[in-house]
Amino acid sequence: MQRIRLRYTKRGRLRFTSHRDFQRAFERALRRAEVPMAYSAGFTPHPKVSYANAAPTGTGSEAEYLEIALTAERDPGQLRELLDESMPVGLDIVDAVEARTSGLADRLTASVWELRLDGVAPEDAERAVAAFNAAESVEVQRMAKNGMRTFDARSAVAHLETISPQADRPTDQACAILRLVVRHVTPAVRPDDVLSGLRAVADLAPPVAAAVTRLAQGLFDEETGTVTDPLAPDREAAVTGNATVAEAAAAKAPA
Repeated sequence: MQRIRLRYTKRGRLRFTSHRDFQRAFERALRRAEVPMAYSAGFTPHPKVSYANAAPTGTGSEAEYLEIALTAERDPGQLRELLDESMPVGLDIVDAVEARTSGLADRLTASVWELRLDGVAPEDAERAVAAFNAAESVEVQRMAKNGMRTFDARSAVAHLETISPQADRPTDQACAILRLVVRHVTPAVRPDDVLSGLRAVADLAPPVAAAVTRLAQGLFDEETGTVTDPLAPDREAAVTGNATVAEAAAAKAPA
């Protein structure tokens, strides 16, 4: 049985698709591309697809991951092209590697997010970011299945800064761009929780909903403060032909 790991995106209007919507679209793409999928046992067999840490509905993403199991070997690059052609524009399959190591989900320990705050002056955002970074803890509330839950949004944030808007984006109105690195902890701290924290410490309240995009997710390197490519160990193993070396490198990376 061959296992293929895929990276896909949620762009434009497709950021509003739910995880279940994506699952339905992806399973249709598997059938259209005639992928030789492995299926689960039982009365209602399902294609063997493992999803890892999907982004919340309404947020864009350049770095969503899943793994599929095949009954016959396929070239990852050709499979990626066939699947991408069968998916709606915006739900794009952008990378594929053969799984040669274990523990993909264990390598998704942090995410890099970008938050576009239209109607917020950059200097106001900078003051709020400085206050958030200086705080030892920032308590926020979120409605959970068991009622309102209070938790610390500050401890999960490894990095938070303001950046200059890109040249191709309109600048005729106030706009602040935030870049943050959030560790995957329990309970999960989401970008909207960080926005709630900025409101709590600095009364920063964007007049319109923030446009949120996940730029990357993978292992968090404490020394460099960067998030590494979770598919790199599989690529390395493919080149060396030795999964043990790649797995050892992944295991040494800071969690």
